[in-house]
Amino acid sequence: MQSISISMLTICGIEELPSHDKRLVTHVLSILDPEAPEIAAFDRYDAHERTTLRFHDIIEPRPGQILPQPEHVQDILRFGAELAESRTGRTEGHLLVHCHMGVSRSTAAMLTLMAQNRPDEDADHLFERLREIRPQAWPNSRMVRFADEALDRRGRLTEALTRHYAHQLRAQPRFQEWMTQLGRQRELEMAAD
Repeated sequence: MQSISISMLTICGIEELPSHDKRLVTHVLSILDPEAPEIAAFDRYDAHERTTLRFHDIIEPRPGQILPQPEHVQDILRFGAELAESRTGRTEGHLLVHCHMGVSRSTAAMLTLMAQNRPDEDADHLFERLREIRPQAWPNSRMVRFADEALDRRGRLTEALTRHYAHQLRAQPRFQEWMTQLGRQRELEMAAD
């Protein structure tokens, strides 16, 4: 994300946030469950800009839970546009995106921001870069689909996501059991296609 004067990209989970308080984070995108409390770890960070979105990490409706919606992805894109607009006078920056575990919603959000910032970059390359940032990335497929549509990627992000899932299952077989337990069988099926 050099074109928006962001020299460092970080994805993490809530438990990892205290370990980043000395890393000069300038921008934070927090994605939390709606019922989650505010995060005290940010009190120890230097001055930074922070946006918080609240929805659950699910891909199909569940009673009492909030599915990711196109509006949530639009909020992520708005965050990215504001980040790009704020680059004047900034020579570097550190963007931290987090969710509960730093695996699904945050990786989908970071992928969205990277695709927004580099509209002509090959989707598979974006996923390679995502794995460099967060090796355990398993982006929420619903969010990626909405990003694909919003960025007019014509299905390329979603197609690359299936290859990413297949890569992750080969590299980290524990995802098979984990995603099954979380009710994300549809994403496992995507990897098999």
